[in-house]
Amino acid sequence: MIKKLDILIIKSFIGPFIATFLICIFVLIMQFFWLYLDDMVGKDLDFKTLVYMIGLVAVYWIPMALPLSLLLSSIMTFGNLGETFEIVAIKSAGIPLIRFMRPLLIITSILCVFAYFNANNINPIIQLKLAAVKYDIIVSKPAFDIKEGVFYNKFEGYIIKIGKKDKDDSTIHNIAIYQKKYSLQDNLIIAQSGIMRITPDKKFLLFTLRDGWNYEEKGPRQTTKTDFYKTSFKEYKKMFDLSSFKLNKSVDSSFKYDPKMLSTRQLNMTIDSLKNIGKQYRLRAEKEVEPNINFMRYIDSAWPKVNKDSLKNIHSYISLVPDSQKHYIYERAASQLSVAKTNIQFLATDYEAKQESMRLHEIELHRKFTFSFACMVLFMIGAPLGSIIRKGGIGTPLVFAIIFFTFFYLFNTLGEKFAKEGVMSAFTGMWLSTFILLPVGIFLTRKAMQDSQLFNKESYYRFFKNIKLFFGNFKNNNNQST
Repeated sequence: MIKKLDILIIKSFIGPFIATFLICIFVLIMQFFWLYLDDMVGKDLDFKTLVYMIGLVAVYWIPMALPLSLLLSSIMTFGNLGETFEIVAIKSAGIPLIRFMRPLLIITSILCVFAYFNANNINPIIQLKLAAVKYDIIVSKPAFDIKEGVFYNKFEGYIIKIGKKDKDDSTIHNIAIYQKKYSLQDNLIIAQSGIMRITPDKKFLLFTLRDGWNYEEKGPRQTTKTDFYKTSFKEYKKMFDLSSFKLNKSVDSSFKYDPKMLSTRQLNMTIDSLKNIGKQYRLRAEKEVEPNINFMRYIDSAWPKVNKDSLKNIHSYISLVPDSQKHYIYERAASQLSVAKTNIQFLATDYEAKQESMRLHEIELHRKFTFSFACMVLFMIGAPLGSIIRKGGIGTPLVFAIIFFTFFYLFNTLGEKFAKEGVMSAFTGMWLSTFILLPVGIFLTRKAMQDSQLFNKESYYRFFKNIKLFFGNFKNNNNQST
């Protein structure tokens, strides 16, 4: 049954949580666009594409924004209640800290489930679509903007230079168009003036040139039997295809093999298949390496075991070979060993790639749980921390939130890096931040339940003042005794 106290706590929490969540999403979106700003500038992206991309990025950052917003909003909520002495009143009524944290614990649990659902069912689809959009933007050519006195090379096989453009941005003067021929002399078109316009269907850029010359070399390539032609013209039209400047939509399925695009069930299936590759590689090594070592086919159960004693009784095979054949045998042996070594190196490289792929899949599997559980861990830090510091607003809570979230992000990043490099297991690496911060949350909760003065500057002032008095009395006693 919901009590009035629960309603009070929930009302105090909802506002700061929504505000901090939206701020976190906004900051993370700006970080994303700042990272890919160079790839998007000059691509002539339409408003619809930008809105679509912002929506994808916003949903993509939900798993990261939820823990941070829960941490900050919980500190703000309990800090406001502590600053207005409402926590003191609640505790004086005999209600423990855990009791009035209960409604927010339930809300946080629901958010943990939502975070897992988002990471498992929604985020793989979002990342798939976002990867396709980013690829289309990055590989698309910049929107054409031919400037005065600058060589423009965005059209395949051509370089254009315009001496001057009028204010209408269409009338141009002193035009030079180079057509690259690679093996032959580049063709050159020079005109004194002209008009530059886009065709009505927006598929071509049309140059209508006036009063110019066309220089062209014709003939078979890489020979001296070529002719050089110089042709004058009063008007000449040259068209350039603009299809490469449009943003083409890639198929989403082109990126579906990335571990980030898989759900928990798909990751488990892939990991199970990758765990059984050891036996497969041993069988492949036997099939691919043994045929290159001829003596292996003659080994049987009667083959003598070589040791220090038996080596004395075994005559060297090479001593029985004529000198004229030794060089041939050495070359054959070196060739076979080289082939065997190459096969082994290829198998080892392929095996390492499979192991790395398995680590990446395990990392993504644990990531779906770690960020959802981080919501609970950071709430367990924020709620008692707010009741201890008893400071509302956004200043002090923001400082503490940034400190603890920095630790969380730092340990999470280090753990993921160690897991990718195989320094530690994927489980240990991805849960490293949780293992470190969970005891901190339990410690702060215990201190808050005991009304600890952990962040009260007056208690530290009294503590150091007592130490100063102690050493002062100790010094006076020593002076009196002497």
